[in-house]
Amino acid sequence: MCSSASPLWEVLTNRSSVSEFILLGFSRDSRTNVILFSLFLSLYLSTLLGNGLIVTLIHLDSRLHTPMYFFLSVLSLLDMSYVTTTVPQMLVHLVCHKKTISYVGCVAQMYVFLVLGITEGWLFSVMAYDRYVAICYPLRYKVIMSPWLCGAMVIFCGLWGVSCSLVYTVFTMRLPYCGPNEINHFFCEVPAVLKLACADTSLNDRVDFILGFILLLIPLSFILASYIRIFIAILRIGSTQGRIKAFSTCASHITVVTMFCGPAMFMYMNPGANASPERDKKLALFYNVISAFLNPIIYSLRNKDVKRAFLKVTGLGRIADYDL
Repeated sequence: MCSSASPLWEVLTNRSSVSEFILLGFSRDSRTNVILFSLFLSLYLSTLLGNGLIVTLIHLDSRLHTPMYFFLSVLSLLDMSYVTTTVPQMLVHLVCHKKTISYVGCVAQMYVFLVLGITEGWLFSVMAYDRYVAICYPLRYKVIMSPWLCGAMVIFCGLWGVSCSLVYTVFTMRLPYCGPNEINHFFCEVPAVLKLACADTSLNDRVDFILGFILLLIPLSFILASYIRIFIAILRIGSTQGRIKAFSTCASHITVVTMFCGPAMFMYMNPGANASPERDKKLALFYNVISAFLNPIIYSLRNKDVKRAFLKVTGLGRIADYDL
């Protein structure tokens, strides 16, 4: 597992002459910022509402107390935390003249963002394994995916996030930053901050590529291997209806993984010299905000269990039965 050779305290007490950073965000035009504020505020509130609703439904409906929905609830909690790390500050900067963040605040935001992102990336591989066991070993599913194993796998994902994020953050913020202090981004993300370093960043580019390989390609390999086995098992199912049902349980997960991992891989495995600030902001917006907003829609839109739980909790199910 990844570990850091330098303590985080050395980063927080770095002797850089820069004490704060300015986040340039998306636009300097006040009218454009008002429009963006309204858009991102609605996306943020919808993300909290959608993911919060999924967590609540899974907690209240005993029929959703299964490994698949346990992992889905963890994903929803991560998504809510993920967007909260960046979006509230972005909203403030869109309507306020002052767009600064302290050096320590930048370090903290970078670290928390990476912890949540890395944890979520590995959680996707765990969710793929869960689907593999459910489809390939349905009779042994509850025995294999025991509560102890599910909890242990989530803790494993979290430990990867905590330890490897420390490496990312320390290697980035150990460099001297002596000005300028304008970050062409809407939050303190590693590639954007590195461009302001007053030192050679070639080592950081290599470290970022290696960590990107470990934290993105390895989980994706696990996911790919799981789904190859799943598709082989689905093709062996005799009935067409059975194949469609089995595939539909995996389609949502494949969509979410693609939306999250594709942009993140392009961002963190691309050399810093080839990076475009405007492109990076759009990519970060997609895997940070848009994917978190779409996740509850994708997972619940075709999910009869979630719809049934919603009708049960809200009491609308009894009304529907009465109308019928």
